[in-house]
Amino acid sequence: MSTQPNARSGTPTTDLRAAPVTTHAAPTAAPKARPRDWAGLAVLALALLLIAVDATVLDLAVPSITADLAPTTPQLLWIIDVYSFVLAGLLVTMGTLGDRIGRRRLLLIGAAGFALASALAAWAISPEMLIAARVLQGVAGATLMPATLGLIRSMFADARQRTLAISVWGAMAASGAAFGPLLGGWMLEHFWWGAVFLVNLPVMALLLVLAPILVPESRDPNPGRFDLVSAGLSMLALIPVVYAVKEFAAHGPSLNLLISAGVGVTAGVLFVRRQRGLAAPLIDLDLFRLPAFRAAVFTNLLSVFALAGVLFFGSQYLQLVLGKSPLQAGLLLIPGTVGSMLGALAAAWLVRYWRPATVLAGSLVTVALGAGLYWLLPTDPSGSVTPFIVGFLLIGLGEGVALTVSADMIVSTAPEARAGNAAAISETAMEMGIALGVAVLGSAVMAAFRGGLDLTHVPSAQADAARESLGGAIETARALPEPAAGELVNSAHSAFVTGIHLAATSTAVLLLLTAFVAYRAATRKPSATATAA
Repeated sequence: MSTQPNARSGTPTTDLRAAPVTTHAAPTAAPKARPRDWAGLAVLALALLLIAVDATVLDLAVPSITADLAPTTPQLLWIIDVYSFVLAGLLVTMGTLGDRIGRRRLLLIGAAGFALASALAAWAISPEMLIAARVLQGVAGATLMPATLGLIRSMFADARQRTLAISVWGAMAASGAAFGPLLGGWMLEHFWWGAVFLVNLPVMALLLVLAPILVPESRDPNPGRFDLVSAGLSMLALIPVVYAVKEFAAHGPSLNLLISAGVGVTAGVLFVRRQRGLAAPLIDLDLFRLPAFRAAVFTNLLSVFALAGVLFFGSQYLQLVLGKSPLQAGLLLIPGTVGSMLGALAAAWLVRYWRPATVLAGSLVTVALGAGLYWLLPTDPSGSVTPFIVGFLLIGLGEGVALTVSADMIVSTAPEARAGNAAAISETAMEMGIALGVAVLGSAVMAAFRGGLDLTHVPSAQADAARESLGGAIETARALPEPAAGELVNSAHSAFVTGIHLAATSTAVLLLLTAFVAYRAATRKPSATATAA
């Protein structure tokens, strides 16, 4: 592995042509981590686990929330994914802020804010209140996530130990997203849906007590000026575009969506231009000139894209099509959860024997195979759950490996002083994957559901409620006489599974193409311009 000076800042950037992951670096005299550092890693991993859980914990609560708060379909999608949208929009800003004011300090601020927002979400009395609470959770979570990975970068100077630490971090991030529905299912069996948020309170209290003792403070010693304009542009570039994608998939094109997308694209162009002219940018764009770095970021995004989409429509499939209880549905997700953890922990071992580019491509192919198995999902409630379990297991395994290897590649590229910034790039890709997975795949499933739903025997006054969601169609059927009720239920099941088939096929094709492109990019020599940057 070689380094080249950054022409703008003088900071070395890493040439990833031969060995983009730290496990391949030549041995150095870097100090080994102390037992206190490993204990601190456990504290950080606990915080990350909780943040990842909250991205998907509501998936199994969708029927309960629908029955209690009666949200519209757009409101329901916002309840699920606005948390990830806000997280993704603020991660870059918060990662850079942590580099400046101290990553541990930002971690503690975020923990207190996350606990408060969780309490508000637990006792929400309307869809609007729940959406607002999820927004606040996203703001607080955005302070926590870059701090965890940035602190790991500074706590573990030894390259091999850092890769192991990031594997633990990856296991928490990967398994947390998959563990969310299981926790949600258990909570829903014993409490009301708002209780899924209350588990956050004792964990955040523990973090506030232990982090000052076990986690050392770290920051950029020469951070430069914090640019508020860039921070605003980064959010303005992200949220309108994602909103436009979600609403287009759900309702088709409109002038408002075109304007929203135009605002986001314009803000993104202005953001990039501004970063190139700043001495201390929010994002070091020179890193993106490295093909392997770009491949790692894109792999990070796409691996969790599939996982989040499956959790969103999969939880409804298990409960509303197959008739499983929330706890039963959560238990059926355990193999995928375990697969995510094993994949993340195995990543450090895999890159010792195969090139990281090969590992990344293989992980995406594995996720694609898992998505492809969803073509076998039955519409009959008595049908086998094996295709779902095996498909989700493969998705979990591939996502765990991809998330860990790509995060290690991203963070190891940046100098320690910019650890928070590099961590923010990694986590922005991850959160964008979660948000887009729910928005794009969830909306695609619902579009196919509405298009295939047979409302011939449903009174016009009840047709709109049936079209809103699968849960709405099931509730509508309960008020209808036979055989109209049975026909509506069968039609709803068939239309929903057809939507899953469409989403699964699209996801598998996209992942296979990404695997090919990522492998080519990660193994291609950087251009002369990139090498000199």
